[in-house]
Amino acid sequence: MRRTMKRTVSAVAVCGLALTIGLVATPATAIAPPGSAQQGMVFVQTDDPAGNQVVAYRRAADSSLHQAGTYPTGGRGGSLDGAAVDRLASQGSLTYDKAHRTLYVVNAGSNTVTVFGVVGDRLIRRQIINSGGTFPVSVAVHGAEVYVLNARAGGAVQGYVSILGHLVPLHSEHRALGLPVTTGAQEFTHTPGQVVVTPDGSSVIVTTKAAGNSLLVFGSFVPAQLAKAPVVVDDAGNVPFAAVFDRFGHLAVAEAGTNTVATYAVERGHRLRLLNRTPTGQMATCWIAGAGGNYYLSNAGSNSLSGYRAEHDGSPVALGNTATGQGTVDAAVTPDNRYIYVQTGKVGAVDAFRIESDGSLTKTSSTVVPNAAGAEGIAAS
Repeated sequence: MRRTMKRTVSAVAVCGLALTIGLVATPATAIAPPGSAQQGMVFVQTDDPAGNQVVAYRRAADSSLHQAGTYPTGGRGGSLDGAAVDRLASQGSLTYDKAHRTLYVVNAGSNTVTVFGVVGDRLIRRQIINSGGTFPVSVAVHGAEVYVLNARAGGAVQGYVSILGHLVPLHSEHRALGLPVTTGAQEFTHTPGQVVVTPDGSSVIVTTKAAGNSLLVFGSFVPAQLAKAPVVVDDAGNVPFAAVFDRFGHLAVAEAGTNTVATYAVERGHRLRLLNRTPTGQMATCWIAGAGGNYYLSNAGSNSLSGYRAEHDGSPVALGNTATGQGTVDAAVTPDNRYIYVQTGKVGAVDAFRIESDGSLTKTSSTVVPNAAGAEGIAAS
């Protein structure tokens, strides 16, 4: 952890800003069939404006999902104007921190984030805390540092430190993005899409979609203070939506405006250097998930996944397209990189695929998540 003890002690003093701390455990009756040993969990949020929930599934050895419980977040979901199969129009709205066995969930309609502890196949609600802005859509974790991206009112990033399973907001790490505000049917394409942290923790990056057609790179300095202003990486017309780091440390970005995947090298001074831009040949290429040496992009307009193998020079090698259910959106890969679970927003289902040795995908199952049509937010453990 790069933060000093002085900062940690100071942060503890403001922990009273948390809105609620409590426990929730809602058991389920579904039981995995004999012979299907549990391998891990898959979590999906419903993003219901009447009351957001996380549906927890046991993940069997054959990749099938078996419902283990439904957990109210204590907040409300939300929807950006114009959105259909992707109400949040973002990536990372449900984020699992493996090191601390913690699940972070945004409540876009309540401007809050819910923190769950993961205990076996159960969730324990620890905290509900203000997101530091309006309409939270994405969470990124690096060690004890947690960053939340808020999409409306021009966008904002709020930084926190995690202490004993609870978030403490750091007022010195609140950054208003000042993006243009768009209302009406185009709102969902004109809000920031994701916050990510570089593998070494030195930079925090925001994708702005059509609101800025840029990537905003904030330096993160010891003693852990975000730069006052970001380095702006122009991506005019490409609509950078979501991003992931590949095994070589390159930033791979799904670009919805041109249906491309762009790769960048992260350089000194918190700058990004474009390495490659490759068209997927699909429509509405918006989400991207890493799987070992590969990454897979979700194409909501083509109902497909596009696979690529990462290369050291940033030039991806195409692995082919794979059909999914209607409205391909957010996706999560298992820790062993053997399976990818992708949400299909039209009916609120999760399609499971086995990742073969050559990177191709084989569909293994599909599970309809209760009350999750149009929702985004999925994580696997």
